[in-house]
Amino acid sequence: MKYAIVGTGSRHQMFRSAVAETYAAENDLVGLCDLNGHRLALSAAAVPDPGGNGIATYRAGEFPRMLSEQKPDTVIVTVPDDLHHEYMVEAMRAGCDVITEKPMTVDLGKLKAILDAQAETGRRVTVTFNYRYTPARTQIKDLLMSGAIGKVTAIDFRWHLDRVHGADYFRRWHRHKDRSGGLLVHKSTHHFDLVNWWLGSTPETVTAHGARHMYRPETGDAMGLVPRGPRCHVCPSASACQFRMDLETDEKLRTMYLEAEEEDGYLRDACVFDPEISIEDTMQVHARYRSGALLNYTLTAYSPWEGLDITFQGTEGELTHRHVEVHGVFGGQREKAEGRESMRTVLHRAGEAPEVLDVWQGEGDHGGADPVMLGYLFDPAVEPDRYGRGSTHVDGAWSILTGIAANASIERGQAVGVDGLLAEHGIVLPC
Repeated sequence: MKYAIVGTGSRHQMFRSAVAETYAAENDLVGLCDLNGHRLALSAAAVPDPGGNGIATYRAGEFPRMLSEQKPDTVIVTVPDDLHHEYMVEAMRAGCDVITEKPMTVDLGKLKAILDAQAETGRRVTVTFNYRYTPARTQIKDLLMSGAIGKVTAIDFRWHLDRVHGADYFRRWHRHKDRSGGLLVHKSTHHFDLVNWWLGSTPETVTAHGARHMYRPETGDAMGLVPRGPRCHVCPSASACQFRMDLETDEKLRTMYLEAEEEDGYLRDACVFDPEISIEDTMQVHARYRSGALLNYTLTAYSPWEGLDITFQGTEGELTHRHVEVHGVFGGQREKAEGRESMRTVLHRAGEAPEVLDVWQGEGDHGGADPVMLGYLFDPAVEPDRYGRGSTHVDGAWSILTGIAANASIERGQAVGVDGLLAEHGIVLPC
């Protein structure tokens, strides 16, 4: 299979390595494309043994030429969220399948463009939801499939982003809601997709509230960070700021971003207290699913620790899962949690004592998810997946619809019916 990648920021590296190294015997990486020539050259130089004159590279405006010259079977899209639809639609109409980073897109107009192109061309679209492949999350699917707690009736789901990971969304392009859909689309698409997959159902009605409590000018003022600059690199208060990002001392960030700024002006270390930020850092969502299950969901982006708490209520019992990914940030050091002690899953059947389960484990990034997912994406000999973890354009659409409906609910101050949103934009989507 021949693959091309558009978007050579940090996220594309996983896919480049899988195609050009891990699964190179079965696949060929035939082209790289990006707006930024500096990052494009860095990526091309990292491709091992490209042969001939090296890997073919194209600037963003040359994307159609890459498709016509290299004729990839599949295009991998890892550009910013608000641009996904442009490259996906063009690739499908050129006869290519598409693999895209989550979220598939950020609003209903762009979603319709993707769905229309897929219906028109019949090309395959895969959205890379690696959380489905984390062994511990797959174990939850296995338990629910087995009927361990009967019919699922309610879910309480809390996701905590710490003050390193969470803050990072407020210094990058993600800080603009029109580019990322806010965290309820960009980040929560993972979580809402998990719920859809675990339940085998889709959201019907959504109510939400959201606010920005931490990443706002008043917080910086209260911390004594006055005066402030537009970015950490030139900020007069940077040395006193707990949210400082030092691009100079981090080799990866320096080479990929600081040294690339002259190409496109993109700043990787914008101030997290900038008044122009338009996304929330505190969000709560209530959703009713077609299965009848109810969801309560909370996301915070300034927690002292990172991870998740989830409880499933069922007609035959309760299932709880807690994963501490990062214990916290102490003295400037981010203490990651490792090993079995970081995860706990408890099954409590009605009329029986609670049972602490042996949590399924894996090795590799994202709790062992990435190697499993990449195998299903790029290894032609992989065995069929009994858990149905692969995600199509339909899964990608439903994963963002909870967040899009939640954003609409925050804006309108009322509950939002998902079917109504779809009808407003002429979108027909299987449930």
